Amino acid sequence: MSNLTKKTKILIGIIGSILLVVIIFLELLFIYLFNISRVSNNSVSKEFEIENGDTYYSIAAKLKENNLIKSEFFYKLYIKLNNPDSLKYGIYELNETMSVKDIVKEISTTTYKKGEMITFKEGLNMRQIASVISNNTNNTEQDVYDLLGDEQYINSLIEKYWFITDEIKNENIYYSLEGYLFPDTYEFYKDEVTVKEIFDTMIEQTNKKLQPLKKDIESSKYSFHEILTLASIIELESRSTSDRNTVAGVFYNRLNSGWTLGSDVTTYYGAKVNMSDRDLYVSEINEVNAYNTRSTTLAGKLPVGPICNPSISSIEAALHPTKTDYYYFVADKNGKIYFSKTINEHTNIVSQLKRDGLWYTY
Repeated sequence: MSNLTKKTKILIGIIGSILLVVIIFLELLFIYLFNISRVSNNSVSKEFEIENGDTYYSIAAKLKENNLIKSEFFYKLYIKLNNPDSLKYGIYELNETMSVKDIVKEISTTTYKKGEMITFKEGLNMRQIASVISNNTNNTEQDVYDLLGDEQYINSLIEKYWFITDEIKNENIYYSLEGYLFPDTYEFYKDEVTVKEIFDTMIEQTNKKLQPLKKDIESSKYSFHEILTLASIIELESRSTSDRNTVAGVFYNRLNSGWTLGSDVTTYYGAKVNMSDRDLYVSEINEVNAYNTRSTTLAGKLPVGPICNPSISSIEAALHPTKTDYYYFVADKNGKIYFSKTINEHTNIVSQLKRDGLWYTY
């Protein structure tokens, strides 16, 4: 009887140990399954980019940061246990209702549809941007102009961004967002993208590029709209960074002395003619409008708004001009700029350029 009791106790002990192991296993399994399940019921898509060089393990932190997984540890454990197929690089639409299994399946088996790379060069004006959009997407130039005239959209941008103000709503401005679309190369799905999506992307890039300059902008006696206006003129009048700072200095000298800027590029913009198209007519040169800085009505003043979308270096030049005694400059046909202090010096330089065959003709 005592031997039976002893064996029974041993058996009960073994069964108990087995049950304990099973319970622990089930608890660990529950914890594992819970931590690889969906984060929430929020089905709003989040754009998630997997770049060349990324691995399943390296993207763990970014998945957690975007609230797409509950735990980096259990996500990595899932990868270790399941050894999924190779990552496919690209941009994916993920959401919080997707489990780790769903996410891994999406980024390992889905064929990524690559967007169209569209470049907006520095110095393009809004008419040229409209042409680029029309030539590279399913949108028309009129779609661009329609959005520029959408007061609700413009107001939403003014409300959202610190650097966009009511100044862009001036009735004399040709295109409300001229100057505010950052020139860069972007990736869009050309058959699906809207003008609004293009503008939103470009303006957000402007926001990012301006952040390091925010303190300088806010401490300037000029509004950002005025700084951007001057930067757009500098962009079209010069090529190199050093020239841009000196050109900026010339323009500030003229403004501070109550002179007109006398910039041909503003005259062309005011006439709605691209400089590469043709020479201006005399009537266009003498036309009085809110852009033509050859007109005495703009003596000591800037145009009503930007005339193109400038590079960051031109914006920096407008913020940090080189101080000189120069009041004039002219560029030869190779883009080299010659600065001078007096009208006589300037006239002599122009005459010499013409004699040397370096005078720019259209």
